[in-house]
Amino acid sequence: DLTPEMKAFVDQYGKATDGKIGIVELAQILPTEENFLLFFRCQQLKSSEDFMQTWRKYDSDHSGFIDSEELKSFLKDLLQKANKQIEDSKLTEYTEIMLRMFDANNDGKLELTELARLLPVQENFLIKFQGVKMCAKEFNKAFEMYDQDGNGYIDENELDALLKDLCEKNKKELDINNLATYKKSIMALSDGGKLYRAELALILCAEEN
Repeated sequence: DLTPEMKAFVDQYGKATDGKIGIVELAQILPTEENFLLFFRCQQLKSSEDFMQTWRKYDSDHSGFIDSEELKSFLKDLLQKANKQIEDSKLTEYTEIMLRMFDANNDGKLELTELARLLPVQENFLIKFQGVKMCAKEFNKAFEMYDQDGNGYIDENELDALLKDLCEKNKKELDINNLATYKKSIMALSDGGKLYRAELALILCAEEN
């Protein structure tokens, strides 16, 4: 039941003769930036935990940013986790695209929430936390409240309590049934089970500390 225009489109871009266009075929038509994001989402980057662990590795100074050279290595590692090998020239192209798409002030650095667009929407828990971010004062107060032993970091149990309260207060954005997923992904930013203020701020603080 295709219109003549739609049939011509399918005939032009569909490699098979079944009258359908596959997602990979469609990716060849899209603008470079959209093609790039679609490519990553097709490579089984389905784990926020993998994404966060890779970020933790490259943001070694806990600045909340990675520079252009670190970004290239970050993308390479992320693709390897998806069992995808690509040529260095293609990797350089992807790195340049990422900077062109997200580096608004042209300082050669990207932050965690910007790179999170690589993840499929259904897995992208970072987007859900955008609506519950706190100002710096609120965040610091919450951190001190849940860091009950005052050791300067939050452990898994303390994070569990914090997230439960957040889910209760923000039922529209956060689903308490996904609590285990939220916790697992956020703890991937931790240092041996110790989630320091700077790392948690990447998820929950709307302002730079």
